[in-house]
Amino acid sequence: MNHNQTFSPVEMAFHKESNQIQTNTLIPYITVDNFPKLGLITACRFLEWVSENPNGVISLPTGKTPEYFIKWTKFLLDNWDNKKGKEVRQKYGLEKCNKPDLSNLTFVQIDEFYPISSKQANSFYHYVQKFYIEGFGLSSENAILINSDEIPLSGGKHFKDVFPNLKVDLSLRFRDPINELEKIQQESIYLIDEWCGQYEQKIRDKGGIGFFLGGIGPDGHIAFNTRGTHLFSSTRLTETNFETQAVAAGDLGGIEVSSNRLVITIGLDTITYKKDAVAIIIAAGEAKAQIIKDSLENPISNVYPASSLQKLINGRFYLTKGAAIKLTDTIDAYFKEGDWTWEKTERAVIELCKKLGKYGDRLKLEDLKNDKYTSLIPDLAEDTVEKVIESTIQKLKRGSIKQKNEVILHTGPHHDDISLGILPQITTQLQENSNEVHFSVLTSGFTAVTNTFIIDTLLQAKKLLDNREIQMVKYEDFFEVGYKLKTDKDVYHFLTNVASENEYQRVRGLCHRLVRAIVGIYEIKDEIELRETINDLISILRNSYDGEKNPSKIQKLKGMIREFEEELVWAHFGVQVKNVHHLRLGFYTGDIFTEQPDKKRDVEPILNLLRKIKPTVLSLTLDPEGSGPDTHYKVLQATAEAVRQWSEEEDLENFRIVGYRNVWFKFEPFEANVITPVSLGDMSVMEDSFANCYLSQVNASFPSYSHNGKFSTVAKRIWVNQLQDIQLLLGKNYFYLHETAKVRSSHGLIFTKDMNVQEFLSHARELEKSIEGFI
Repeated sequence: MNHNQTFSPVEMAFHKESNQIQTNTLIPYITVDNFPKLGLITACRFLEWVSENPNGVISLPTGKTPEYFIKWTKFLLDNWDNKKGKEVRQKYGLEKCNKPDLSNLTFVQIDEFYPISSKQANSFYHYVQKFYIEGFGLSSENAILINSDEIPLSGGKHFKDVFPNLKVDLSLRFRDPINELEKIQQESIYLIDEWCGQYEQKIRDKGGIGFFLGGIGPDGHIAFNTRGTHLFSSTRLTETNFETQAVAAGDLGGIEVSSNRLVITIGLDTITYKKDAVAIIIAAGEAKAQIIKDSLENPISNVYPASSLQKLINGRFYLTKGAAIKLTDTIDAYFKEGDWTWEKTERAVIELCKKLGKYGDRLKLEDLKNDKYTSLIPDLAEDTVEKVIESTIQKLKRGSIKQKNEVILHTGPHHDDISLGILPQITTQLQENSNEVHFSVLTSGFTAVTNTFIIDTLLQAKKLLDNREIQMVKYEDFFEVGYKLKTDKDVYHFLTNVASENEYQRVRGLCHRLVRAIVGIYEIKDEIELRETINDLISILRNSYDGEKNPSKIQKLKGMIREFEEELVWAHFGVQVKNVHHLRLGFYTGDIFTEQPDKKRDVEPILNLLRKIKPTVLSLTLDPEGSGPDTHYKVLQATAEAVRQWSEEEDLENFRIVGYRNVWFKFEPFEANVITPVSLGDMSVMEDSFANCYLSQVNASFPSYSHNGKFSTVAKRIWVNQLQDIQLLLGKNYFYLHETAKVRSSHGLIFTKDMNVQEFLSHARELEKSIEGFI
């Protein structure tokens, strides 16, 4: 299918740059190299459309997805006629466009949580006002917005009075109320439904949405139109599914909140009502690859809501190459273009095993000749599969080698990333006394700690102080210097009581560390001031709404709790606190859009740590397209730049970099060059240490969309699934009859990518360039 005929000049420019030869999907798509470039193409296409439709109706997304769209749009508007702006415009098809005037556009808000105050910074109404109405200079008079505070309810009441626990029971649409409050709630729900109908009518009275830009959820939702949504749905108050609630948990302060919050959303028919509308879905990273394939390659279906864009001649998907990696087009191009590599042979054979459900040693030459990809293998022969089996066995052997005399630095963007990614590899490194092993989490991680958790811990600390069970505050020099000392003792005390199953004493160990942190952050001078500060903190947090950005000192306090948790995990294996380094990179602020990494502020701490430790092995989360949180992407930029600078100072010929992945997305077998066996014992250690040490995460307030529970369970499932892939190639008997106990005990596998410096920098997609004053 040739979609190129309908591409605009901007789209043609990006399509040409992508070297994309064919597009055989049911909706046209264009690929770009990385997440920032995704923002550039959407900004250029948006401004191209506005220049032709200055009085048009637009609907733009909220959340983290449009970060670079917003930045690039503002950059181009601010630099339209200067050298920098003209260079971008000439390169990407905007050279003939007049500078767009956005002031006469009508903005339509896509969706909103309900109920939520429009004054809250985590409401989409607030986001729209800040980034679009004010940020783009749009007309507030023309805007069609969802303001929960102004939607009429029974008796003119506010939603806090009608829904006192902020929970709306939609069953009242269809059943009789059982008390006076339910009667008011039922009347209010009918009024909200009526308001939604009026909202829809306002959009249709304007002729429908002319330019729509949205992201796509893990279940394929666009706006809040989740899997199963009626294809002719309109604006409505509705429930969401777990995947959507998990994604929204970060905005609302935890799954406890998002699972009870309804949404008001425009419908699939709202998006596709105007037949010549430009409707664009953007997606980045390999974690989205399967839902992208399903949405683009299946006929219109309510199972894949984004497939409804097939109704529009100007429906589009703009994707990073990672998000497009599972498309048939991409796989065809991978195998048919360029030189044939050994990686291609491995991938083709492993995929054939899956397609046919056959073990590797049962594949016949005829099977390989009949498959569209294995048939392309040069010199295809009887022993082709045997060579792939042998290659995979070599990867397993590399994963079973005991490392000795190494200085190893394990890094992670967030606390728990290292453990969830490669803990079984690390335990064998730590068992070898000739190794020196360090750990560094590069951000503070405070956003993962709920207000409820901190309030509960502060109340426990207060009670312990009242019972004189935090004795260190009585020491003469505690408030001057003592609070900084004996941090290893806190850790040891806590873990001793994990062993003895003494819950009370574990809490006491946590509260000891909390008190030390408060004294340091707030420069407390005595016990009276300590108690007053604890009371103030409880009051501030109780009066904060869920998901509200905390004051910087509370952010630091939450971060220090996460740091204590990380120290606890590695102390399981005898690692001292001094070998756990907390870098707290400055770009991580808790804002909706974190800043780009800065050379001095964010790169220097990593570089200085490399200089100090002089590691021979560095591990890191290899997520160059931001499949997981944007923190992954930005930490990788900073680390790549630090390694590049260090390579100019040191001879790094033998320096190894280990790229790992965890619960956000995973390596395919052909991408990894090291495979590490994981035993049931390894899994138990990981699950137990997670449950006992990552105290703020055990309740899974910010879960993966794939599992309503602890991240450790998700990691274990990934390891098990990876074993099943390799078992299909090697046969189960390879494992249970193996000569070594390590392989015989394998019930999971970890995939990693071992690289030298140049391979790593290449893999990181030259991210050091994007640090050089992007936009």
